[in-house]
Amino acid sequence: MQIDFAHFTPLASLAGGALIGLSAGLLILLAGKIAGIAGIVGGLVNGASDITWRVLFIAGLLASPWLWQWFAPLPDLIMVATTPGLIVAGLLVGIGTRYANGCTSGHGICGLSRFSVRSLTAVAAFMGAGFATVFIIKHLL
Repeated sequence: MQIDFAHFTPLASLAGGALIGLSAGLLILLAGKIAGIAGIVGGLVNGASDITWRVLFIAGLLASPWLWQWFAPLPDLIMVATTPGLIVAGLLVGIGTRYANGCTSGHGICGLSRFSVRSLTAVAAFMGAGFATVFIIKHLL
């Protein structure tokens, strides 16, 4: 295994992870809400009564690339997947999210930090499926 040191950014990655953890922690401590994107968007789609914080959370996610540009250039976007591949992948992720009763952010960030066994099982399942998928596509097909 080789590390691409030209694109290796441990400090930026650490800062990003710390900000994600801080925002998830503040959301649960101050509002009692889980920072799981599937649940946040699902609440908007299903007409939840508490839409204000949900809209603000999604707006913050959408605005973050423009805010980032004030400090550093955005990385180049290189798309190596086909449109049908992205559609199939999106549908599979959506189905998996429904079966797992949550998404990677809800289970992986919020659930694991609360020592949830259900979240640990979900994270192991979706990470394992992701590893297997990449191995099959990159090495067997």
